[in-house]
Amino acid sequence: MMNRVTVFNPYPIKGCWVRGALALQALALVALAIPTAAYAGQYGDIETFAAVPSAPGFPEGISVQGNRVYVSGPATAGTAGTGPSQVLVYKRNSGQFESTITVAGENTAFEHALSCNAVDRKQRLYTLTAQLFAPPEERKGILRFTKKGKSYLQETYSEAFPNLPSCAFGPDFPGACSLPNDLAFADDGNLYVSDSFQGVIWRVPPGGGAPLVWLQSPLLSGGGQFPIGVNGIRLDPSRQHVYFSVTFSAANPGVGAIYRVPLVQEPVAADVELVHEYAQGEAPDGFAFGRSGNLYVALAAANQISVLAPDGSEISRIASQAGDDIPLDAPANIAFDNARRSLLVTNHASFNPNPDHFAVLNVFVNDVAATLAKPSLP
Repeated sequence: MMNRVTVFNPYPIKGCWVRGALALQALALVALAIPTAAYAGQYGDIETFAAVPSAPGFPEGISVQGNRVYVSGPATAGTAGTGPSQVLVYKRNSGQFESTITVAGENTAFEHALSCNAVDRKQRLYTLTAQLFAPPEERKGILRFTKKGKSYLQETYSEAFPNLPSCAFGPDFPGACSLPNDLAFADDGNLYVSDSFQGVIWRVPPGGGAPLVWLQSPLLSGGGQFPIGVNGIRLDPSRQHVYFSVTFSAANPGVGAIYRVPLVQEPVAADVELVHEYAQGEAPDGFAFGRSGNLYVALAAANQISVLAPDGSEISRIASQAGDDIPLDAPANIAFDNARRSLLVTNHASFNPNPDHFAVLNVFVNDVAATLAKPSLP
């Protein structure tokens, strides 16, 4: 059984809604919640924040810490025999490239990747690493990087994510099935991690260690050619629920959704509530909450940003315009640039790979981030 929050999506999804009545409605909702921005752009304007080089390429993870923007990748298959994964560091106020954090200890003979990242109160960076097909001793879980002068100290924060019978490729899959995709801290230091190939959300205790299954359900499993199930994950601003996206549902790969589940010690499948359904193959991926209460969702297959009101109804779509330098191309994840009241969006460019589209885009929404949990961890 699955609970439903309310009746959603009263508008048919036809084309993009960037400027016009719905965009103005979204802008009005934001304006009621927070002061007017100094930036005089139009809602939905898209600019290039920074180009991402083809090596590593396929950027996915993004987080903002002060004047630094951390962009992690490559989040793709086909990396066996290539160089190590990297986190690229940019200056938030200018988009200027600052430095590269190169992951040490990967066995680059096997598939290797970085997906999403997060920061804590001590300004330490956490990234999810995957070593698909690698033997157990080669696998990693969560890495933590602490800035020391001009370099970063790398530590292993969690043990590797084990294989489960729910593996999308079958219970006897010979390699590492787990695809840790996104991560979100709670205020108490627990870290919640989506596992896209195993239909599970893991919980890693404060300070790291062994990941434990927190929520598992067929609703979280993926299907189709790219069986990406549970994907983006965030706590809502009230810290009462964990929200997560499912990109390609196992029951119908053309359907994706945003769900939520109460932030309790041991949730069960019956606790899962549907927030919003995308039934046209749009492939919801990462997302972020604004202080307005709106939820900004990257639609990887639609090349758009969906904006959901607090009740789950869709109030606008943001899409690229003809004059944009780089168009939205399989947007993967979202962080806020509060100073510009805009979204920073990673252009994954994964469905029809185009290195010219590897980038971080700045999307003006006249909103700022809801406060993220940044626990003080040991």
